[in-house]
Amino acid sequence: MAQAIRIHETGGPDVLRLEAVEVGDPGPGQARVRHSYVAVNFIDIYFRTGRYPMPLPNGLGSDAVGVVEAVGAGVTEVKVGDRVGYLLGPQGAYSDVRVMPAEVLIPLPDGVSDRTASALMMKGMTAQYLFRQVYPLKGGETILYHAAAGGVGLVACQWAKALGVHMIGTVSTDEKAEIARAHGCEHVIVTSREDIAQRVREITDGQGVPVVYDSVGKDTLMASLDSLRPRGTLVSNGTSSGPVVVDSTLLAVKGSLWMTRPAMVHYATPRSHMLDMAQELFDLVLAGKIQGEPNQSFALADAAEAHRALESRRTVGATVLVP
Repeated sequence: MAQAIRIHETGGPDVLRLEAVEVGDPGPGQARVRHSYVAVNFIDIYFRTGRYPMPLPNGLGSDAVGVVEAVGAGVTEVKVGDRVGYLLGPQGAYSDVRVMPAEVLIPLPDGVSDRTASALMMKGMTAQYLFRQVYPLKGGETILYHAAAGGVGLVACQWAKALGVHMIGTVSTDEKAEIARAHGCEHVIVTSREDIAQRVREITDGQGVPVVYDSVGKDTLMASLDSLRPRGTLVSNGTSSGPVVVDSTLLAVKGSLWMTRPAMVHYATPRSHMLDMAQELFDLVLAGKIQGEPNQSFALADAAEAHRALESRRTVGATVLVP
């Protein structure tokens, strides 16, 4: 029997249950993957709490790496023995083995370990679509990025540096500020003692930035809007502090601003797009321009404690479960 974390109701971390589950042979178009690491992402909390609805009972998690144990009929994307990662597909990554649609599996290149890939798969691909597709950065821009010491944030710091982008990052503590700087963030704002918009204006000689990437949401919305130059773009890529509600008139008053709420699935499909995104990420990893290792590891059975740590902002960078 395999083991998996499942939820039967939405709520706090205590709803996460470790259960024995049956995992059969893969059917047509499917592959069975044995996990080496399972990533914990903030979006998992949205599903656990019911902010993102899903049928119950259900598994949790959408991001893991491992090895292909078996493939079903018609599978050409991967073969038995391939090291793979994934970030799309049905919920249920919090498990030691599962059956997945083969079309969402991404082969891992030699030179990128499972441990590194576990820290970078979802987070690195997120940085890719934010920086290279949602608001394509060419180099030389000054940008504002919230939660710069988070899992995606530390990848974003490095990617911005690789592109020649001047990144202003926000963090909650001085300790996290040092970590963000060490990863390439050029300017760091400590939100517990500094005014975000005021510091952005100081750094940019009063002009503001052309784009803000805001995964915090409710608590940072006004600071994000006030940091933008006229006709700037707010990329609302998360709502960890609560949902964002914006009156379109406010966008006009603040400078004819643009706002978008992107989702990975619309940038990583079809499969050819997903593979191109992964190729760009792994090329930077192999070139030594982006590095990543999990900063926090928990046993699969301790998924609830991993969620508590993430929600309380006790984590830095990537968090993984080890089956």
